[in-house]
Amino acid sequence: MAKKPEFADHSKIITTPLEEIMGDRFGRYSKYIIQDRALPDVRDGLKPVQRRILYAMQIEGNTHEHKYRKSAKAVGIIMGNFHPHGDGSIYDAMVRLSQDWKSRIPLIDMQGNNGSIDDDPAAAMRYTEVRLAPIAQMMLQDYDKETIAWAPNFDDTEVEPTVLPARYPNLLVNGITGIASGYATNIPPHNLSEAIDAAIYRIQYPNCSLDELMEYIQGPDFPTGGIVQGLAGIRDAFASGKGKIMIRSKVEIVQSKTAQQLLITEIPYEVVKSNMVKKIDAIRLLKKIDGITDVRDESDRNGLRIVVDLKKDADANFILQYLYKNTDLQVSYNYNIIAIVNKRPMQIGLAAMLDAFIDHRHEVIYKRSVFELKKKEQRCHILEGLIKAISVLDEIIALIRSAKDKTDSKNKIIDRFHFSDAQAEAIVTMRLYRLSNTDVTLLKEEYARLLNEIEELHDIIENPKILKKVMIDELKEVKKQFGVPRLTKIEQEIEEIVIDKMAMIANEQVMVSITRDGYLKKVSMRSFGASEGLPGMKESDQLIGYREMNTFDQILFFTNKGTYGYTPVYEIEDTKWKEVGSHISSIMKLSSQEKIISAYALKDFTSHAYVITVSRKGMIKKSLLKEFAVSRSNKTFTAMSLSGDDEVVAAFVAYEKEEVMILSQNGYMVRYPLSLIPLTALKAKGVKAMNLSEDRIVDANAVTEQDVFVIVINDQYQSKRIKLSDITVTGRPAKGNLICKKVKSKPFVMSEAIAVPSHAQIHFVKEQMETYEVTDFTLMNKDATFSGSVKAQDYRYRGIAKIHFATAPQETPSQDVHVENLNFDL
Repeated sequence: MAKKPEFADHSKIITTPLEEIMGDRFGRYSKYIIQDRALPDVRDGLKPVQRRILYAMQIEGNTHEHKYRKSAKAVGIIMGNFHPHGDGSIYDAMVRLSQDWKSRIPLIDMQGNNGSIDDDPAAAMRYTEVRLAPIAQMMLQDYDKETIAWAPNFDDTEVEPTVLPARYPNLLVNGITGIASGYATNIPPHNLSEAIDAAIYRIQYPNCSLDELMEYIQGPDFPTGGIVQGLAGIRDAFASGKGKIMIRSKVEIVQSKTAQQLLITEIPYEVVKSNMVKKIDAIRLLKKIDGITDVRDESDRNGLRIVVDLKKDADANFILQYLYKNTDLQVSYNYNIIAIVNKRPMQIGLAAMLDAFIDHRHEVIYKRSVFELKKKEQRCHILEGLIKAISVLDEIIALIRSAKDKTDSKNKIIDRFHFSDAQAEAIVTMRLYRLSNTDVTLLKEEYARLLNEIEELHDIIENPKILKKVMIDELKEVKKQFGVPRLTKIEQEIEEIVIDKMAMIANEQVMVSITRDGYLKKVSMRSFGASEGLPGMKESDQLIGYREMNTFDQILFFTNKGTYGYTPVYEIEDTKWKEVGSHISSIMKLSSQEKIISAYALKDFTSHAYVITVSRKGMIKKSLLKEFAVSRSNKTFTAMSLSGDDEVVAAFVAYEKEEVMILSQNGYMVRYPLSLIPLTALKAKGVKAMNLSEDRIVDANAVTEQDVFVIVINDQYQSKRIKLSDITVTGRPAKGNLICKKVKSKPFVMSEAIAVPSHAQIHFVKEQMETYEVTDFTLMNKDATFSGSVKAQDYRYRGIAKIHFATAPQETPSQDVHVENLNFDL
């Protein structure tokens, strides 16, 4: 017979909503993390794991007076007795407590590889050895005199301290960082001597102002030294617990006959030295600033030393300012003083930190005094019994000899002389050699001394002023024994770093190339001179052009999607002539559908020139060059708004009194003055360029006073040369002149038209560049068909033209009409 199922006890089913359960459980978790894991106690400045490390090593005798012990042994004891969260967390905390570039005064003395300022990891715990540092005794002293609260360990087999007695304000001295649930703390280290002086002053004057305290404690004192800027930030942090400062490396500019050097001997706190050196060297390799020739890390056991070699004529101060701004040679540091105060996380300032420490020390000294008073009174009581016993020694000996055992001896002595039980115990256990005259004298001297000490302890307990004096004396003792000079220099103001970007750039000539797919590169003229042929490109790409330019020049480009962009030449990546180069998208965003159709070199946008853009569906737009200048050159902008699937087929620069020439696919060409095109804003669509009937525009150019001929080419690489004068100047828009005779047996469409002077050269690219003179193209009437004077080529090389400076015309009535954001479809 099947067993009946057992049903759950419904009285134990929780019916609380899941949200409340999750909130309650997360609240408990957060409380645990905040109080027992990540944040320090304001009184001793330690997290629980750090406190457990110090306490466990103390009770195991692993102190500075003894030999080192294996770290693995110490970690095992700590984990087994107090901190069951894994050996990794314990050893990491132990290592950090031993690192003199992390802690102002390390509490752990570690022998072996305990890591480095280069962020090298410490050796495994089986290889290193540890013991408590001498100053750790100042954290633990009097822990066994009922001075602190205790709590059961994780398995209730032992007890552990909830706080250490801490004879100095460790939270200030060594600082700490930690991240808890909803809280984070970031407290920098401070100078021990200054912190003690401030604590003493606060004891003497409990209501003193922050300004008075800051006469004793200047600000943070980092173990790595450096220069701290921002006294206002320090004051904010000391007042409220939050404040921002700048930490700057200590750098000396060394001059010699042949070169200059930046000598770095101190770096900001918690900066990884090796990463900083790599960053400086990357700036040198990428030539982000001119003048750095070498970077070396010459640090050794004698100290930190980083050398940056500079050119003899380099501006060392400027390079230093650049490195301050762009590397970890200078970093910001944010105070965020959060600690556990009365079992709650609180953001506190300097006065509150000192007050919490002082209150803690007051309690420790008071409890210690009570404990010692009790012990000394008990000892006096014993001494009184021993001294009295010596005076009646013969009778006591007789009583002991007549007694059955020890208990009987004690009872007889108590009955006969009225000793207490404790005194009787001391008498019967006293050794015979103590009966000499010398020992009797010592007992009396000890008794007198104890009476004085008891009186002193009564004064401490009963008189708060005397207790304060004891506290001050103990602080002075710590300062005398462990005080260290300040390492970090404090400067009042944060120096603003203003970098003249142009001053960073070497003024030199370079060769710049740009391709249709958007690949840019620059090479030195020396490298270009040593190379042959065209620049390196992707197989399917086309070369727009290459040109010698200055690093202070800018390259302006236009795309088939109606956008434009420009970038300073110095921002283009240096590479080799035969390499592809970097894509424009590394400088600014450019979609894969956009293709470069033209590019120009210019110094600036002050020239009175016009940018003409022409679309395939017959729109034309004219805008002033100065309208294309923007404050940011890290993205593309609209040069011409397009409708539907329209695209730009030509974008070129023209000047006052020039003409525009437009060619359609079916062989029609119009020519009219620029003045007939109204000025429009950049985002406008423009106006109608020519009348199209089942046709589209394929090319457009500016016509200058020097142009004499027009060379036209069709899609079958047939060409001819016609006189410019044969092209009638018309109004806008117009259908224009038919410039070729159609042959039905060999249909073709037009592809390009070039207005040229009589001695110009035209370049075509297949595998290499081929150059044609104007006379290489047959001169024909516009009514004639084409000749085969040009070999089949891949494409025509357009080149990177230079935009020349032109002044604005005199103020006379102009035919130009300024139109803002209007779209014409006349």
